[in-house]
This record gives sequence, structure tokens and C-alpha cells, in this order.
Amino acid sequence: MNRRTIFAVAAATAVGLAAPLSADTKTDESQASLDTVMAFMGAMSKGQDAMSPLMADDMVWHNEGDTTLPWIGETKGKEAIFEFLGVFGANLKTTEWKNTDAFASGNTVAVFGKMNGITPHSGKEIGEFSFALKAVVEDGQIKLWQWHEDSFAVSQAYHGK
Repeated sequence: MNRRTIFAVAAATAVGLAAPLSADTKTDESQASLDTVMAFMGAMSKGQDAMSPLMADDMVWHNEGDTTLPWIGETKGKEAIFEFLGVFGANLKTTEWKNTDAFASGNTVAVFGKMNGITPHSGKEIGEFSFALKAVVEDGQIKLWQWHEDSFAVSQAYHGK
């Protein structure tokens, strides 16, 4: 996957990261996990070279939702994830990304926010929708990235309904 594609996938991410987040970081491990997840979100707009050091070799990226969408399901391993991000970027253009809350407990991080986008498949705007992310960090790298979104709204836009 080329850098331009990754940038297209995550360009709006950097905008959402500018807002301050509250986090329950009572331990050094919690703070380090939160820092890693936020760094990974920021690295998405910089490309594969910036993202790769923050990813475990056997990282799992799992998107919950309507399986008729080409980016829903589970992807394992860095190289497969970079290929997946190319598919995702070709099918969903993010126009808004705002993290509203983030919490860390040990090696687990939860991030919540709002998004909007356009699906080039139909040309339709999705409309603002909520997302939730669960990430697990091990040894300073993302091990699990489990994404939840309003699959119904995204599917409706993708399928032109």
C-alpha cells in the first residue's frame, strides 16, 4: 500500500487528535498504552513507515459490522493490514473524525468518537455516526485494533440507500 493511500485513509484522524481527551491513566502502563494508541492514530496520516513500528507483527485489525462491506471482518499481520487499509481507503473517504473520549486500563485502551464520510461506491455521504475502538497494546505495539461503528448507516450509504 502506498503512502498516498494511507494518507487518504487517515487524513481526518489528525484533525480529531487535536481535541484534548480525558483518560483514566492511574498507572504507567495505562498511560503508555494510551500514548501508543494515540501515536498510532497520528501515524496513520503519515504512512506505513510511521505506522509499522507501532504495530505488532501479528497484530489483528477487526472491524465489526455489515459483512457486505469490503472492509468488515478480521485481518491479521502487518502486511495484510496495509493491504486492507488500501481497500478501506478506496471505499470510505473520511470527511470528519473527532475523538471524544479515551480511557486506558493497563494494556487496554477504549476510544469513542464521531465520524462522517463518503462512500465512493455510491457517492453518498454517510452522515455523522458514532464509533468505538478497543485496542490492546503489548511491548509498546498495537496487538489488537477492534473497531465498532454504526454499520447500518455506513451500509446504507455504501449501497446507495
